[in-house]
Amino acid sequence: MRLILLGPPGAGKGTQAHRLVEHHRIPQLSTGDMLRVAVAAGTETGLRAKAVMDAGKLVSDDIVNAIVSERIDEPDCEQGFILDGYPRTLPQAEAVERMLEEKGTKLDRVIELQVDDDAMVERVAGRYTCANCGAGYHDTLNKPQEDGICDRCGGTEFKRRPDDNAEAMRTRLTVYYKETSPLLGYYYAKKLLSSVDGMAPIDDVSEQIEAVLAQI
Repeated sequence: MRLILLGPPGAGKGTQAHRLVEHHRIPQLSTGDMLRVAVAAGTETGLRAKAVMDAGKLVSDDIVNAIVSERIDEPDCEQGFILDGYPRTLPQAEAVERMLEEKGTKLDRVIELQVDDDAMVERVAGRYTCANCGAGYHDTLNKPQEDGICDRCGGTEFKRRPDDNAEAMRTRLTVYYKETSPLLGYYYAKKLLSSVDGMAPIDDVSEQIEAVLAQI
């Protein structure tokens, strides 16, 4: 099962991806994590990425594509994967399609989490994570079962992203609609796109996603 989750910042993609990982035992592939691992491992592509980052430049699509390709070849991706944060643009989406074709496979489904922009601003402004394991929480929508203690690891230290505020969120939404939302039309035309109500309670969103996957 090879999936992409789409939706604006704060739509709940990370939460749903984590549930899919636990339920279907397929890895969540984050480009940020993959870059860090490749650089630390000193792979050929990792060294290329390190040189670019050390120069203070953005890593090119070619390098990211190579790192994603290498990661997909690892044994734990044999039964599928969830792409997290990639692709973000049409050229990247086309590159992913070509890469998978060369490997003799393809995407099974692209799932869009549809949300309300104003609600997204409120949702993002209240979120925070466990400093130890990264589990996500929210001031009102998703509190730990015991106040101040992480449900997953028992940690007591939490942190907030500096850009999780209303002004920064509206800027990020603008970037999303300009660069990433065209992917919705791209995948719709390829009959890969399914949409779910991302404003529903977390468990309901998960049920909607599972209903989509049951049709694959």
